[in-house]
Amino acid sequence: MASVKEKAKDNTKTKVESAGAFTKETYLFWYEKMQLVRKFEEKTGQLYGQQKIKGFLHLYIGQEACAAGAVSALKKGDHYITTYRDHGQPLVLGTDPKAIMAEMYGKVTGTSRGKGGSMHIFDKEVNFAGGHGIVGGQIPLGAGLAFAEMYKGTDNLCICYMGDGAVRQGALHETFNLAMLWNIPVIFVIENNGYAMGTSVQRTSNVTELYQIGESYDMPSEAVDAMSVEEVHLSVARAAARARSGGGPTLLEFRTYRYKGHSMSDPAKYRTKEELDSYKNQDPIQQVRETILSKKFATEADLEAIDAKLKAIIDEAVKFAEESPYPDASEAYTDVYTQTDYPFIIE
Repeated sequence: MASVKEKAKDNTKTKVESAGAFTKETYLFWYEKMQLVRKFEEKTGQLYGQQKIKGFLHLYIGQEACAAGAVSALKKGDHYITTYRDHGQPLVLGTDPKAIMAEMYGKVTGTSRGKGGSMHIFDKEVNFAGGHGIVGGQIPLGAGLAFAEMYKGTDNLCICYMGDGAVRQGALHETFNLAMLWNIPVIFVIENNGYAMGTSVQRTSNVTELYQIGESYDMPSEAVDAMSVEEVHLSVARAAARARSGGGPTLLEFRTYRYKGHSMSDPAKYRTKEELDSYKNQDPIQQVRETILSKKFATEADLEAIDAKLKAIIDEAVKFAEESPYPDASEAYTDVYTQTDYPFIIE
């Protein structure tokens, strides 16, 4: 598979002209948030191996820039919705890691009161409308969130993430058609990590430049080197400006890579060690770290202090999850209907 940079070489619009366009505060935000996601995911992988986290677990390791660069480019009031690889966005948005970890454990103190697990993290407080287990099922929902904001007359938008496998779903095409017809303020993002589960894009689609799918609907579309958090930020900022000014949807193809398998049960034998190493050499966190140090935005000791703080946060999250109770059986009947005396749940 071609490298991310080779894939994006025909789309110079996304290239960063100068790293100096971003402030010290922005780089430190990116470093801390991406490191939080990385360390959190590494810990959950360990806990899964210890059978403390059960069910499915899909790690975001390698894709952290896709979340961090988008959050820094958007504003409070905007909505986020994604797939079942859904831990990164809420962590960057500020959801309490303790609540996310508790949800992983299936505890009542979790973001979905222990009912959703890893694939269904939600947080209304930060406008994170969740991870969704049905492939492509979140695409019309994302457009609906954005349509609601347009209907209310706000300038808020929704950024809707999907995997490269979801572009084969009919719901995408139905949604793209209506989003363009109604000029909905939505940013569609394909997180193209090269493989839909274990099947490469080249084996499932005649169109391998996935951003071109949007062009068939006259939707502004571009490929983005999403191993670079700067390029993610700039592409999302452009799309957001278009949406807020009445310009409608944008499709962004984030060309990224997951270092781990599709899920914890995936040994990822369909790719080579050389391919994996080539992407690790473009690691988004390491790139930001090098920029911070080269520009003297922080010292090695400063970054080590951030890392130590994040370790303490994650350790506290694990402790909280392990000490929290499981939901009572009565929880099976809560959060189902808004009407508390709905007939189907009355004895």
